[in-house]
Amino acid sequence: MSRRYFFTSESVTEGHPDKICDQISDTILDALLTQDPASRVAAEVVVNTGLVLITGEITSKAQVNYIELARQKIAEIGYTGAENGFSSNSCAVLVALDAQSPDIAQGVDTAQESREQLSQEALDAIGAGDQGIMFGFACNETPEFMPLPICLAHRVSRRLTTVRKTGQLPYLRPDGKTQVTIAYEDDRPVGIDTILISTQHTAAIGDISDEAAVQAKIQEDLWELVVQPCFADLDIHPDENTRFLVNPTGKFVIGGPQGDSGLTGRKIIIDTYGGYSRHGGGAFSGKDPTKVDRSAAYAARHVAKNIVAAGLADKCEVQLSYAIGVARPVSIMIETFGTGKISDERLLELVKENFELRPAGIIQTFGLRNVPSERGGRFYQDVAAYGHFGRPDLDLPWEQTDKATLLKEAALSVSAVG
Repeated sequence: MSRRYFFTSESVTEGHPDKICDQISDTILDALLTQDPASRVAAEVVVNTGLVLITGEITSKAQVNYIELARQKIAEIGYTGAENGFSSNSCAVLVALDAQSPDIAQGVDTAQESREQLSQEALDAIGAGDQGIMFGFACNETPEFMPLPICLAHRVSRRLTTVRKTGQLPYLRPDGKTQVTIAYEDDRPVGIDTILISTQHTAAIGDISDEAAVQAKIQEDLWELVVQPCFADLDIHPDENTRFLVNPTGKFVIGGPQGDSGLTGRKIIIDTYGGYSRHGGGAFSGKDPTKVDRSAAYAARHVAKNIVAAGLADKCEVQLSYAIGVARPVSIMIETFGTGKISDERLLELVKENFELRPAGIIQTFGLRNVPSERGGRFYQDVAAYGHFGRPDLDLPWEQTDKATLLKEAALSVSAVG
């Protein structure tokens, strides 16, 4: 008997208060790692009307201007005018930072982490910067190997920002949220049930000032210039049964930090798989890669994506767990939800044989301490909005399917022997 259900994921634009904080935190991380790749960073940001607070723990030899970094990122996002109640050149920026706790540092200070190549002994000597659990996930629903609901929610959010910044829809403002509901039958997407966009905008659009007329204009423009382009390379599209909701309250003029406070790390589901997969609870932004909340989550995604790209499963979830100060994972779990072409136990063996999952090894494999010079000092800040996974617009090392052929060949050789 077939099973039909609906699944919804949401995204936010880079002007959402929480995402402003994530991006400032990761802009600080980029700046510190560019000057001092051994920097230990746990940067937290709070925003509210006219206020930015930068706090957390940082140990670094780098010399950066935190206030200027925050103002530059806020301006880049689009908060440059006083009419938003929050402006890059007039908001107060407060800095309250401490050094990393020596009790935490001692677990990861036992070898030189800045060297490009580390010995096996050094890899074992550098422990995880925290305890915790991390999940990685991949499925074959989209070209990005991401669940369709979060993939589309991010696409719509990115497109919403693009038409604002290019001037195609100049009345849009930086804050916004998107939500996409997908109809599933037997665990496969079969339809677009609902697309919801809440976007900040000016009170009037040209000579249109009536609220109902303004909303009608916004809805018409968003359907044509935002929604439809997001489905160009997909086999599934909105149809006559798809609901399209825009600014359900009737207007969205007051937004950004003027409308709501923001905090680093408060959008962890948006950052990952939109609720489609489990989450370990740790946020990413503002953390240097010794924090396995971040680096091990990237590694888990790399494992899951390569398993699915190899055709060994239609969907795959990987769980890793770590103890602070201990290099090797406490546990590794592979779950393919009955879609695996070989057993989950054999997949686990292949993962242990072919993937480096010690923190120092993950950092070395992905180059997580080195902000690429060709990116102009940008790396982590570019994943701080629109998701850390499934990003075709960015060349991310943990998104590579470089192990897929190896895994497939290994699986085939075992099958042939059997």
